[in-house]
Amino acid sequence: MRDVPYGAVEALLLDLGNTLIGMDPALVADACCAEGVACTPEDFARAEPAARPALSAWIASCDGAEPIGLVYVREILRRLEPDGDRCAALAPRLLDRMHRVPTQRLWSAVLPGIPDALVRARALGLRLVVVSNSDGTAEQGMVDAGLRRLVDAVVDSEIFGFEKPDRRIFEHALSLAGVAPGAAIHAGDLYAADVVGAAGAGIHPVLLDPFGDWPAVDCAIAPNLGAIVDRIARARA
Repeated sequence: MRDVPYGAVEALLLDLGNTLIGMDPALVADACCAEGVACTPEDFARAEPAARPALSAWIASCDGAEPIGLVYVREILRRLEPDGDRCAALAPRLLDRMHRVPTQRLWSAVLPGIPDALVRARALGLRLVVVSNSDGTAEQGMVDAGLRRLVDAVVDSEIFGFEKPDRRIFEHALSLAGVAPGAAIHAGDLYAADVVGAAGAGIHPVLLDPFGDWPAVDCAIAPNLGAIVDRIARARA
C-alpha cells in the first residue's frame, strides 16, 4: 500500500469519465431495454462500477484485438444478463446504439457531490487539472456540465497525442498544475490506466471504488472525490 501525504498535496489531477461525469443512466438503461436486457437506471449505476476491475484487467493484458468500448459494454452487460453467450452477441448492438449518441450527451451525468468537492478543493488552494482518455470532447463536455470554470485545465488524450497510462500525459498535466509529482494526487476509476500511469509518473494515485468492487490493490482507495478532499482538509488541520 502506497502512503499518500494528503497534508502536502498541492494539486489534484482528475480523471473525467466515472470520476467527475458518468454516462446518463436513464439513456443507457433505455438502450439496454431496447436490446431485450431488463435494466433500470439504478441497475446500470451499480453494474457499471462492478465492471471496472474486469475492464482494467483487460487493459493490462490488451493485445488490441478488440476495441475497448466493446469490452466495456460487454463487461457491463455481464452484470445485468447472466447468459454469457447472449452478452457477447448483444454487446456490439448495444455499443452501436451508444455510438449514435453524441459523447457529450451520453457522458452528461455529473456525479453526486462533484461540484461541491471541486469548490472545496479550490478553497483549499489546490490546482485542479482534468486528465482524460477522451475523443477530443473533454473540454466541451466539462463546459456543458457546468464544471469547466471549477478546474484550471483539461488535458484530452485525443488532442495531446498520448493517453493514460503513458507517463507523458501525466507529466504534461503536472506542468499545467505547476507542481512536482510528489505534491500531486491523481484520482481515477481504472487501475490499469489511472493508478499505473500516475504511479509511473511519480504521482500519488487514489483509486475510486464506490461499492468495494476492487480486490486488494496496492494503492489508496476512496469512494469518491469528496472523500479525497476531506482527507486533504483533515490532514492540513
